[in-house]
Amino acid sequence: MSEIRPIAHMKSDFPEKFGIPRQAGVVPELESVVVFEPEYRDPEALRGIEGFSHLWLIWQFSESVTDTFSPTVRPPRLGGNVRMGVFATRSPFRPNSLGLSCVELVRAENRPGLGTVLVVRGADLMDGTPIFDVKPYIPYADARPEARSGFAPDAGTTLAVRISDALLLKIPENKRAALRGVLANDPRPRYQKDPERVYTMDFANLTVRFTVADGVLTVTEISPMEATQDDENEKS
Repeated sequence: MSEIRPIAHMKSDFPEKFGIPRQAGVVPELESVVVFEPEYRDPEALRGIEGFSHLWLIWQFSESVTDTFSPTVRPPRLGGNVRMGVFATRSPFRPNSLGLSCVELVRAENRPGLGTVLVVRGADLMDGTPIFDVKPYIPYADARPEARSGFAPDAGTTLAVRISDALLLKIPENKRAALRGVLANDPRPRYQKDPERVYTMDFANLTVRFTVADGVLTVTEISPMEATQDDENEKS
């Protein structure tokens, strides 16, 4: 059996797992970029792709790779207290750590030094996530409106989001709707309900702090994200 290797990686606004939507398409305003590895940057490989409105991405939960196998996991949807079979869930803790996401294709464009990239919306991938394949979404074959959803029948409840005008001005205008969508979908682990706790999330080079009480998420602080040591090394 031949070894598979990444053909691309994702450029997104999430430098870490916290805050990433739990499923693709939940926050359609999120815009990300699929950047192909140098050996796959031949534009001929994307000929005809703009005829499709949506794509499947096959990728790796790169932060959850493990050599051990557990036949059951605790889905956050069930409060983290109930075990279900790993193949009956979308848990990242899987034998091959593979993920599957349907995203909207906005456009294919040429970028200096990167070749042709794919700008997509609605992705649920962390920045730098390795992508193993890209395939077109075909409605007549892929859409199943009659399908049952087991223990995850809907996207769950959403929160009201409060951001003061002063804090709103700290967010780039083209990122405001996406950030609101991420926050409204409650980025907290489902078992955390402490109304006094201040949560911290990094998004689009910003650090966002917030509290949640009585179904309302209140943003308390927004500041530039602190540079990591890797960032400093790249600048030097």
